[in-house]
Amino acid sequence: MRRETRVAVEAAKKAGARQRECFERPMDVETKSGRELVTEIDRDSERTILAAIEEAFPGDPVIAEESAPGGARESGQAGRVWIVDPLDGTNNYAHGYPFFSIAIAVEEEGRPTAAVVYDPLRDELFSAERGGGAFKNGDRIVVSKTRTLSESLVTTGFPYGRTDESENNLANLSRFILTARGVRRGGSAELDLVYVACGRLDGFWELGLKTWDVAAGGLVVGEAGGRVTNFGGDGWDHRRGDIVASNGLIHDEMMEIIE
Repeated sequence: MRRETRVAVEAAKKAGARQRECFERPMDVETKSGRELVTEIDRDSERTILAAIEEAFPGDPVIAEESAPGGARESGQAGRVWIVDPLDGTNNYAHGYPFFSIAIAVEEEGRPTAAVVYDPLRDELFSAERGGGAFKNGDRIVVSKTRTLSESLVTTGFPYGRTDESENNLANLSRFILTARGVRRGGSAELDLVYVACGRLDGFWELGLKTWDVAAGGLVVGEAGGRVTNFGGDGWDHRRGDIVASNGLIHDEMMEIIE
């Protein structure tokens, strides 16, 4: 395991311990915009993670949801940039809904090369390094073998501004509901992605996302043998706002449905 991955694992677990401790307890909750919330736990978790990165890799730039959205320099040591979502699924967390995660990715030369996604309630830690496979709590994971969309369980999410934007994913949802065996909406894109990676889900699509919502989980899916693209289908740019991830076998069917 690379030193970067070890640092990410330790930071995620430390922040996750705090999230478990505070879950379903009174907390300060603020509205960032529209339906988007932020809690004191988001900020506490981010400070914990950024401190760990700074201690291990001083001066490395970070793109983090609460403190530096999109504001990081383009390169650090060896072109390394850290991408951090301290609490992916804040709305779930604030409502006491037990589906949220911590995501940390390392980007080098424009591509994610190491990733950690941690579910603190289930104590499940998903990790991957480019070319090294994907793991859950140290055990290798692979995507499902489901061959058709009609047999698949897939998941998605919706932009916060869905009432004001035409690209709100609702038309796609209608088509998937009529085609897939089942459709879920978890509320943590990073956790949805690693569920695809370990075979609990067969596919995931969403738009209106940020890089910290997908950078870590997308790498885990790819290293688990899955396929990850943008809506156009030609490769994957994690800094774009749209993503399609699958076990690979149903990917073309998903792409045909997506508008």
